[in-house]
Amino acid sequence: MSQVLSSSQLSRIQWSLLALRVGVFIVMFVWTLDKFINPDHSIKIFEKFYSISGLAENIAYLLGVVQLVVVLSFLIGFKKRITYGLIFIMHGGSTLSALGHYFDPFNNLLFFAAWPMWAACLALYLLRDLDTKYSVTK
Repeated sequence: MSQVLSSSQLSRIQWSLLALRVGVFIVMFVWTLDKFINPDHSIKIFEKFYSISGLAENIAYLLGVVQLVVVLSFLIGFKKRITYGLIFIMHGGSTLSALGHYFDPFNNLLFFAAWPMWAACLALYLLRDLDTKYSVTK
C-alpha cells in the first residue's frame, strides 16, 4: 500500500538525509585529507588493510585527488546514483577490510563505528531521490 507523504514529513526526511550526507562527508573528507597531509599513513593503511604494498607517495596523492572529487560531488548531491554508490562501496571496502578487528571487539571498539556509517551510506543511496535539500540535482 502506497502512502503519500505530507510536506512536513517530506521536509523532515530531507533534513535527516542532509544531516546524514554531511556527517558521512565529514568522515570521508578527513580520510581524503589524510592522503595529502600524511601520505605515509595512507600507504601503511593500504599495506595493512588491503594487502597493497609498495604504494608510492604520488599514488597516494592521486588517490586523494580522485577521492576528493567523489567526496565533494557527494556533498553537493551531484550525480547521486554514481557518487552515493561510490561512497557506499568505498566505505564498505574499508569496513570489510578490517574484518579481523571485529573478532576482538573490546580491543577494537572504534572499528565498530564503521557499521552504522555504512548503514547511513546505504540509506542515502536508497533514498537519494528524496535527498534534495542543498543538493545540485533534485
